[in-house]
Amino acid sequence: MRPPTRLVHPPAASASGAQTVNPAIQKGSTVLLPDTAALYDDDAFVTYGRAGLAAHEALKAALCDLEQATSVELYPSGVAATAGALLAVLQAGDELLMVDTAYKPTRRFCDRTLARLGVQTQYYDPTLPTDAIAGLMGSRTRVLFLESPGSLSFEMQDVPGLAAAARSRGVLSLIDNTWGAGHLFKPLNHGVDVSIQSLTKYVGGHSDAFMGSAAARETGIASRLQAGVVDIGWSVAAEDAYAMLRGLRTLDVRLRRHEESGRAIAEWLLDREEVAAVLHPALPGAPGYEIWKRDYSGACGLFALILKPAPEAATAAFLDALEVFGLGFSWGGFESLAINCDPQLKVRKFRREYGGGLVRLHIGLEDPADLIADLERGLAAFQAAAGG
Repeated sequence: MRPPTRLVHPPAASASGAQTVNPAIQKGSTVLLPDTAALYDDDAFVTYGRAGLAAHEALKAALCDLEQATSVELYPSGVAATAGALLAVLQAGDELLMVDTAYKPTRRFCDRTLARLGVQTQYYDPTLPTDAIAGLMGSRTRVLFLESPGSLSFEMQDVPGLAAAARSRGVLSLIDNTWGAGHLFKPLNHGVDVSIQSLTKYVGGHSDAFMGSAAARETGIASRLQAGVVDIGWSVAAEDAYAMLRGLRTLDVRLRRHEESGRAIAEWLLDREEVAAVLHPALPGAPGYEIWKRDYSGACGLFALILKPAPEAATAAFLDALEVFGLGFSWGGFESLAINCDPQLKVRKFRREYGGGLVRLHIGLEDPADLIADLERGLAAFQAAAGG
């Protein structure tokens, strides 16, 4: 079956009782076992509800199929998935080579929690050539962490090349693949060891539930992820697992709409005099376009624009004038969102000057004409505040 069909009809999990198209929502901490021998047979039986019941197992089976993995672990949020995966593969004395454009909570976890646990984080510039990044891996480097496109500024990385370079040095590669949603890009097929995503965003798709996942193929890595979940006590609610599975059914359809509308709006913004540049990897001529074209099967609705040089108040006027776009940090749901990115860029080691304000847009499922009209309203306010 082709990917869109497989999203609707994932591999069946074991079930009993009435046959329905969706799994039962089982709520329970206690699991009753059939006999004494089963009490301590963790390999054959689920012995405790936290390990996951019907909805959890159905979701994990579907995500394994989506990611083309042999094992998937669930976490209560996207940042929990990142933290859980890193804790599973790192120990005191190790070095983590982390992309400088990482999601802000990822960076916070590295700088606060991992540092306290004796793991050193070295940040690298994602625009460096593959061999230059590989040259940063030292004797203590245990993990290379990728995010492509980069958070906020959308730098594309040569994921297959970097994964191969890491593997040749005995370094594990992990990637935050939330932009690709496990559907537009398959990291495990490109040599990456662990594919992480915030299911809160595109898989859930309705801005009403939190969850994250980490997918792996190799048995040893999968076992470490699983042990980390058990040992730390990560758990997700049955209702949330069900909501994620429901969102997964329509992921292909929604992503197609996000991409179509996002491209149309990005192309419209290119012609606006108030806009200096559009950072969208799927636009021909944009930075990273050739990598996107080679490795990805599509694009989502998340990209950024750079406004012409103007006072910060003009960027604020642009955002405050928007009526259809909401001002909010999360993305991947049905609604369109906008934020100014400049305050978040100050923590980066390799800072770039964009000239004007950097604004991130998430293009939702509204009619593109209404979104364009809203952006036109915002750009008029920008011009007025800039004195244009």
